[in-house]
Formats: sequence, structure tokens, C-alpha cells
Amino acid sequence: MATSARAAAREERAKTRLVIAASSVGTVFEWYDFFIWGTLTTSGILQRSFFPPGDELLATLLAWATFAIGFAFRPLGAILFGYLGDKLGRKYTFLVTITLMGLATAGIGLVPSYAAIGVAAPLLIIGLRIGQGLALGGEYGGAAIYVAEHAPPGKAGFYTSFIQASVVGGFILSLAVVLAFKAMVSDAAWLAWGWRLPFLFSILLLAVSLWMRLKLNESPVFKALKESGGCAKNPFKESFTYPGNPKRLFVALFGIAAGLTVIWYTAMFSVLAFLQNPLRVDQTVAQLIAAAGALGGLVFYVMTGAISDRIGRKKPIVIGYALTLLLLFPLFWVIGGAAGNGAGAPPGASFVPDAGSIAIILAAILGLMFLSGLTYGSVAALLAEMFPPNIRYSSMSIPYHIGTGYFGGFLPLISAYVVSETGDPYSGLWYTWGVVAMALIVTWFWLPDDPGKQLD
Repeated sequence: MATSARAAAREERAKTRLVIAASSVGTVFEWYDFFIWGTLTTSGILQRSFFPPGDELLATLLAWATFAIGFAFRPLGAILFGYLGDKLGRKYTFLVTITLMGLATAGIGLVPSYAAIGVAAPLLIIGLRIGQGLALGGEYGGAAIYVAEHAPPGKAGFYTSFIQASVVGGFILSLAVVLAFKAMVSDAAWLAWGWRLPFLFSILLLAVSLWMRLKLNESPVFKALKESGGCAKNPFKESFTYPGNPKRLFVALFGIAAGLTVIWYTAMFSVLAFLQNPLRVDQTVAQLIAAAGALGGLVFYVMTGAISDRIGRKKPIVIGYALTLLLLFPLFWVIGGAAGNGAGAPPGASFVPDAGSIAIILAAILGLMFLSGLTYGSVAALLAEMFPPNIRYSSMSIPYHIGTGYFGGFLPLISAYVVSETGDPYSGLWYTWGVVAMALIVTWFWLPDDPGKQLD
């Protein structure tokens, strides 16, 4: 009897590990697909490939605007796939989203250049970025809820923290793949066609994701809902009419999604662009530094998720917001000071900082990652717990993707514009600071702290 009980426990643990692994790996790949555009935009290569030549600033702004378009369509994807996830199930919905994302990403790698087909090139890219945005709008909610609904009582924060860390993993993978392909081809080949390889690589990632996710079973919470006839008739409508839900949607949008996303994008893309552009750090070195900082910061996401199971979801987020307001500018000043504010490079050239300066820059990036981990590590569990199970996919996805899509997705564009207007490389940080201040007020007054809330 005891032997069979131990065997059953081992089997259950194996199933749980598969749930976390398949969901997390798929999320890494999906965010890789979405971020590869931003990673290559920071290097300037996409501007030269898909947009009119002659005005470098305009081309950069257009490239970041194209990046933002994908985010703009995430809320529509959240509505569409949230509806399907609440009606048809969590598993099959995020199988569809990852397939759409993989095909759209590979498609970008096949679009001819502006020199070859003119304005049709950016138009095709915009269409594919829209497809990516729709897919991502359904992916995050599905993966986060799927893992949360499989978590044992009192472990949802820890289990779902791997989904949160997977978003960072997508950024790291995008940098790693770019660096790997750059190393495989000559500089001339990279500029001519090699940059397309990271997009085409998505087909392989899609195959691995589908292979893993097809092994999964449906969420036990959704199966129970379906068997009891408790599925929502119209999840989108009921998300706005369910008692108490409008307030929860407001807090999730302006208090959680908006704040965490601007910190995240500042810690990732703003740092990378800051190193490569005003500081003029060598492109490959900047990418390696950013990847190392992001990799070292992964532990903060898992740590925060685990801690939130004991002390609640609200405390780490509020503390993270308050610390961000205090430390955001000083951390960037440290990075700028360590790199000599670009003084280490002759006019029009890049340079490699010395080992001591790189260590200081990495320490500052880890500080930013710590702030991001505090505000993001427990969010999947928090959002899943905030909403009732029959409308959870829709109610969680809609505010999350509006907040991250608009407040976060437009951050690189807004920051680049502010910097271009003021001439101050630090001025774009005021956008992040202002959004975090708003999020702190909303969470402080209206976010409940209920770590014991059940997901079923």
C-alpha cells in the first residue's frame, strides 16, 4: 500500500514537472519570437533592411513603432483567445497561439528588403507583427493559468514564477541566438542575409514546443468546470459584468500590468539600447552584458514567487515599485558613469569597456533585474487568483495585455522620441518613473493581499 502511494506521488510529481517544463519552454520560445525584432532593432539592422534610407532617426522610430504595433494588437488577441480559453480549454488554445507565433516570426525572415519591393516590405512586416501580437495576447494567460491551476495549495506563486522567468528567458534566448548566428557568418554575410536566420530558427522552436505541449492534459479546474456545466456563456461580456470584476480589472491594468511592464522593458531593452547608442559600447559586448545581467537576474523571479506564497502577493510588488522610484535614475547613472558616458569611444566608433567597468555595469543591471523580479515574479499567481475560474482566461488576459501592450510596448518608441527631443540620454526614464508612480498608488490603495485564495 505504501509502495503504491509513493509510486502515485512520484507520478504526480513527474506530471507537475512536465506541466511546468512544457508551459515554460513554450513561453520562452514564444517570447523569443516576439522579442527578436526588438533585439535586432537595437543593433540598427532592421532599420536598414525594411525602411526608407536617408534618415537614420526616422528609420529607428519607424522600427520601434513597428515593434509597438505588435503590442498594440495583444489586447485583441487576449479577447479572442481568452474567449476560446474559457470556452474550449486552456491547452488547445495555447497550442493555437504558439503555432501562429512561430509561423509569423518565420515569415518576417522571408520578407524581401525595402530596396527590393519598396513600401510593400514594411507593410508585410506590420501584418506579421500583428499576427505575433494576436498570438502573444493568448499565450501568456493560457500558460500562466494552466500552471496555476495545476499547482498544489500554497505553491501557486512558486510554480508560476517559472512562467514569469520564461519571459526573461525569451529575451536571453533572442540575444543568444543572434550572437550565435553572427559568429557563424562573416560580417558582410550577416548584414546581407544572416540576420534573417534568427527569424527562420523559429520553425525549429515551434516544432519542439508543439511536441512538448501535445503531451499535456487539460487543466483540472477547466475539466471540472466543463463537467459541471459551469463554463461561461460569454466570457468577454461576463468579465465586465461579474460582481466586483470591473474594480479588479482596473487594478490589474493600472496597478499591476502597467507598472511591472515598464520596469521590465527598461531593465531589458532600454539598457541594451542605452549601452549601444549614447554610450557607444560595442554591439556584441553590449548584447553579452545584457544577456549576462538578465540570466543572473532570473533567480529574483523564482525567489519572489516563492516568497509571495508565504507573505502575500501585494508586499513584494509595492516594495518593488517604491524602490524603483528611488533607484531607477541612480542605477542608470552608474551604468553611464562606468561606461564613461560614451567618452571611451572616438567619434562615430564603438568601444569595449574594461573589466572593472563591465563588472559595475553588470551590478547595476542586476539591480534593475531585482526590481523587475519583485514586481513581476508573483504576478501570474496573483492575476489567476483575482478572477473566478469560469472567466479567468479572459479576465486575466485583457487587462494584462492592454497594460503590457500599450504602457510597455510603446516604451522604446516614447523613450527614443523623448531622448531625441531633449538630447539627454536619461530623459526617457521619466516615462518609466511616471507609470510606476501611478501603479504604486493604485496597488497601495486598491490591491488586496490574499495569499491563501484558492484557484478552484
